Amino acid sequence: MKERGLVHEATQWCYKGIWGILSSYFKLPKEPPNLPSLEGEHVEYLHPSEAFLRYRKFEFWVILFIVDICLTIGWIAIFIASPWIGLLITPLALAIIILPDIFAYIGIHLNYDTTWYVLTDRSMRLRRGVWNLHETTITFENIQNINIQQGPLQRFFGFSNLVVQTAGGGGGGPHGGASLMHMGVLEGLANAQEIRERILARCGKQAGAGLGEESPHGLPAQSNSNIALVNSRNIKLLQEIQELTAKLAK
Repeated sequence: MKERGLVHEATQWCYKGIWGILSSYFKLPKEPPNLPSLEGEHVEYLHPSEAFLRYRKFEFWVILFIVDICLTIGWIAIFIASPWIGLLITPLALAIIILPDIFAYIGIHLNYDTTWYVLTDRSMRLRRGVWNLHETTITFENIQNINIQQGPLQRFFGFSNLVVQTAGGGGGGPHGGASLMHMGVLEGLANAQEIRERILARCGKQAGAGLGEESPHGLPAQSNSNIALVNSRNIKLLQEIQELTAKLAK
C-alpha cells in the first residue's frame, strides 16, 4: 500500500508537469468544446463522473499487476540463470516495468480531463481523445434511439454509458438494406437516466409540438396526417406504374 501511494504521488507530480507541456505545445484544450447556440438557449456542460475515473484506475491496477508480475518473473528467471546478465539488465528491467505504468496512469487522467459532452436545445457535441481529439456533433432531430449500458463493474462503481444512435447519411447498404446507424457514446455518467430523459424531451421539441404521440422509445412518431399523405402518394405512384405497364403490353 505504501509503494502504491508513492507511485500515485509520483505519477500525480509527473501528470501536472506533462499536462502543462501538452496543453502548451500541443494546444490541448482545458475547457469544454464550444457548440453554437441561439441567444437565450440553454447550454449544458457534462463531464464523466469521478466514479468513471476510479473505474479506469481499477482496470489500470489490475492490468498493471498482471503485466508487472510477468515481467518480474522473467527478470528473476534471467537473474537466476545468469546473475551477471541479470545484474546488468536490472536498470533496463526496472525502466520497462515502471515507466510504462507511469505513462499509462497519466494517459488515463489526460483522457478523463479532455472528455466533455455539451448539450444545447437542438444538438450535442462529444469530445474525447488526447493525441487525436475527436469531436462529434449530433442533432436531436436525427436521433433514432437512446440506450443505457451498464455492466456489473460499472454498476458496482456507480456509473453508466449513454449510447445515442442516429440515422446514417447514406441511402442504404450495398444490398438495399436500411441505412447505417451512427453512434455516439457518453461514457461515465452518474445520472444517465436523467440525461436520457432530458435528451428525449429535446428530441420531442425538435420534432414539433402536436405532430403525434411518442413512440415506444420516447421519440416522436409520425402523425396520422403525414402517414395518410405518404400513403396517397404511394397509391398514385402505383396507379401510374399500372397504366404504363398496360401501355407497354399493347
